[in-house]
Amino acid sequence: MNHRRQPHLHDLELTVLAPTVALSDRGGQLRPGGVQGVFHADRRVLSRAVVLVDGREPEPASAALDASGVARFVGLLPWLDGPGADPTVRLDRTRRATGDGLVEVIEVSSRAATPVRATVTLELACDLAPIDLVRGGGGIGAWPPRLAEFDGLLWTDDGIEVAVTAADGRVELDPVRLVWDVDLPPGGRATLRWRLRVRDLRATMTAAPRPVEWSRVEVTADDRRLSRLVERSLADLRSLRLVDHDAPDDAFVGAGVPWYLTLFGRDSLWAARMLLPLGTELAGGTLRALARRQGRRVDARTGEAPGKIIHEVRRGDVTMDPRLPPLYYGTIDATPLWISVLHDAWLWGLPEPEVAALLPHLERALGWLSDHGDVDGDGFVEYIDHSGRGLANQGWKDSGDAVRFRDGRLARPPIALVEVQGYAYRAALDGAALLAAFGRPDADRWEAYAAALAERFRARFWVDGPTGPFPALALDADKRPVDALTSNIGHLLGTGLLSGDEQALVADRLASPAMSDGFGLRTMSALDGGYNPLSYHCGSIWPHDTAIALAGLARAGFDEAAARLAEGLLAAAEAFDYRVPELYAGDDRTAVTRPVPYPSACRPQAWSAAAAITVLHAALGLDPDVPAGRARLRPLRGAPLGAISARGLRVAGRPVDVAVDRAGNATVVGLPPSVELVSEPVTVPAQRDARSSVEERA
Repeated sequence: MNHRRQPHLHDLELTVLAPTVALSDRGGQLRPGGVQGVFHADRRVLSRAVVLVDGREPEPASAALDASGVARFVGLLPWLDGPGADPTVRLDRTRRATGDGLVEVIEVSSRAATPVRATVTLELACDLAPIDLVRGGGGIGAWPPRLAEFDGLLWTDDGIEVAVTAADGRVELDPVRLVWDVDLPPGGRATLRWRLRVRDLRATMTAAPRPVEWSRVEVTADDRRLSRLVERSLADLRSLRLVDHDAPDDAFVGAGVPWYLTLFGRDSLWAARMLLPLGTELAGGTLRALARRQGRRVDARTGEAPGKIIHEVRRGDVTMDPRLPPLYYGTIDATPLWISVLHDAWLWGLPEPEVAALLPHLERALGWLSDHGDVDGDGFVEYIDHSGRGLANQGWKDSGDAVRFRDGRLARPPIALVEVQGYAYRAALDGAALLAAFGRPDADRWEAYAAALAERFRARFWVDGPTGPFPALALDADKRPVDALTSNIGHLLGTGLLSGDEQALVADRLASPAMSDGFGLRTMSALDGGYNPLSYHCGSIWPHDTAIALAGLARAGFDEAAARLAEGLLAAAEAFDYRVPELYAGDDRTAVTRPVPYPSACRPQAWSAAAAITVLHAALGLDPDVPAGRARLRPLRGAPLGAISARGLRVAGRPVDVAVDRAGNATVVGLPPSVELVSEPVTVPAQRDARSSVEERA
């Protein structure tokens, strides 16, 4: 029996161009069992693709990701070497994802002084297993192929066709494989090619056919980690682009590889929001893709409600959780985030006709806030799974144990999350601004909604902890504050829900060692009872979460705390070869020299990759308001990341260059003539005074 341990997802090599992804070992082999294979639109279309030379596997020498969707593997063939100690025969394997499958080029080359003869085979299998079954450790027996008229292998099942062809090779069915006979003269080389194509009539999404929707920004930085991170992250984001079959002009990014390569409400929205400094096209496509699926009726099974933005879209025969329907609305934050992304895209210059076309959806989303977002009438936006089969937690921390009290006890729903109140407050004001600007009614209503929510929040959410006052993680079913100190409070910064004094308190809590002495911001304080550095949501570090807090700190003027988080992210990025994963462990940086991987984290992952642009944006500090004809420029004081220049940002579709020198002086070139640069000094409240004011109020 083979007791070989299946590698963790983190240990695999991923080649992706959505909706196709290949997961192999370090030698490029795709082995049966575990999560390896080629996946297309949530089905595993190859469960085995193993190269053998004379019946033996090459010895892995190196693996490298050359570009978005391209990986290269080098293997040695010592049994074919001539006399001497040096390797003389090698096998190079270049894999390129194509969106409808993949192409692979295998080169066998020799530096031996004598001829080399060998037989190269590629052993193949296809099980067409749904990705949720694979993730759970299951699989399906190999599906038998047939010889096709195009002289290749063909697997078919219920609208799916998987075809494999080989150039200059022969096809065999028993066993299923491609075969090439190689005869190399001294110093010779043989090039072998094979291709996988998938045709899936039931897939809901396909590869984006057009060039990328964002500008190709050129970043030069004293800290080269930043420029490398931006370059790698944008390449990864290119590989995650998808469109609906019937709307090829509206691109969005799938949430992450391999489990979430589809449209996700909050994930796709956050990624689009983070990329606004590079253009508004991705935001526009994402907003429209989600608007087409906006809720119309009340359905407890799917979580749908009128005006609600969807959480997750899957093909009809696949869901990541077998309890969930393929169109699932179980998210509490996607709807307010949709509103604010529309508003922010408008500020960055999304054309007014595109904004106007989405205003009916905006009004329906605002209606959801008041009519369906408040489950029990207490004035807060909260969630509960009425179906008994959906997600128990429906914020971005959606694991079952994510919402805990300080002593580790789980909170009972309905749950009103702290960051969701910030999102709702901001969405109400953003919606009001859009309604007023476009001459539509009810702006006053939503301004009043925001003001009332702020009063309720201030009265109910603040608690005291070991390091001082802070907003609770949530209110539970009994309206008790869930008093854990978590990264969620970082999402309040920049929403306007907090006063200046309250922002100072939040900044102080986030900057405490219990929260930020790892490679970024911990999801839960190390002093809390539920803390575990390798938990999914209770102590790990999520790059997007860190970036959101970092941006809020920078906008509020807490530059030192923002710079500390940026340094943690850059150190983690370097350790992960700049392909930043979904999450990693929250260990203290004095205890570990490199971040500890989370074994099953997605990588690449959309909002983790997009976090690179948020770090860049925070360092440069450019914030335009195109409709108002002004822009603010306030970089991090003292240029803590050194000199930075970014060429090719976009404001209202025009290329804009921003530079910050080593002294922290900033310049901007290329703003549209209608946009004036204004100076807005930031005053940072004294944190001691802020603390006393909150204590007096309590």
